[in-house]
Amino acid sequence: MGWVWGEPHPHTQVEECFLVFTISTVGPKGSMKYGFMNHRAPANGRYKPTCYEHAANCYTHAFLIVPAIVGSALLHRLSDDCWEKITAWIYGMGLCALFIVSTVFHIVSWKKSHLRTVEHCFHMCDRMVIYFFIAASYAPWLNLRELGPLASHMRWFIWLMAAGGTIYVFLYHEKYKVVELFFYLTMGFSPALVVTSMNNTDGLHELACGGLIYCLGVVFFKSDGIIPFAHAIWHLFVATAAAVHYYAIWKYLYRSPTDFMRHL
Repeated sequence: MGWVWGEPHPHTQVEECFLVFTISTVGPKGSMKYGFMNHRAPANGRYKPTCYEHAANCYTHAFLIVPAIVGSALLHRLSDDCWEKITAWIYGMGLCALFIVSTVFHIVSWKKSHLRTVEHCFHMCDRMVIYFFIAASYAPWLNLRELGPLASHMRWFIWLMAAGGTIYVFLYHEKYKVVELFFYLTMGFSPALVVTSMNNTDGLHELACGGLIYCLGVVFFKSDGIIPFAHAIWHLFVATAAAVHYYAIWKYLYRSPTDFMRHL
């Protein structure tokens, strides 16, 4: 049956359907709003995740908030003395803050992206908390293990590095991304040189494995626009590495679960 004048052309109907689908899935300036990945960000700009990527970024850290709180409370409950309790509190605060601040930032970036000032503020907090998380992750090893006279200064120096990183974020946020990444890696590896020199090497294998997982995750951290859900995958690497480090701290620096049950 042929086409009758005055009726919609079949090809036109197909084109209209394709146009409606395109409009519903393409955001401003051609970005795939509901796709699995956007185009790579320009040199001086931030990557804009799609809705699916935004959701993945939020959920991959949001689901870890409660386990982080429970794990922190467990370490505090397993503490034998005041110094162990303080260390558990420091480590727990750093661990919980990492997941809470990251989740809040990604929610604001997703749902309140029009509030640029608020989003920018939380983005800075998200970057700053990483420095303090690194310092908090080393705190149990530096506080609860015997260190040499020179190595003991790392207990305080790592917090000075975290403060310096915070100042850097205030002054140069998002301007020199490679420099910022270099600071993170330097802060992550510097205390490791001290920790590996301790006489008691229990737990260093897990500590090294966690550090390796973080380093592998950096590949995805820098792959937005190249690998779909790259940032969410980076979150999973962070969660895995943090779990490995928590296990080492719980096993080697605090009482075993058996001892804990005996003292209940």
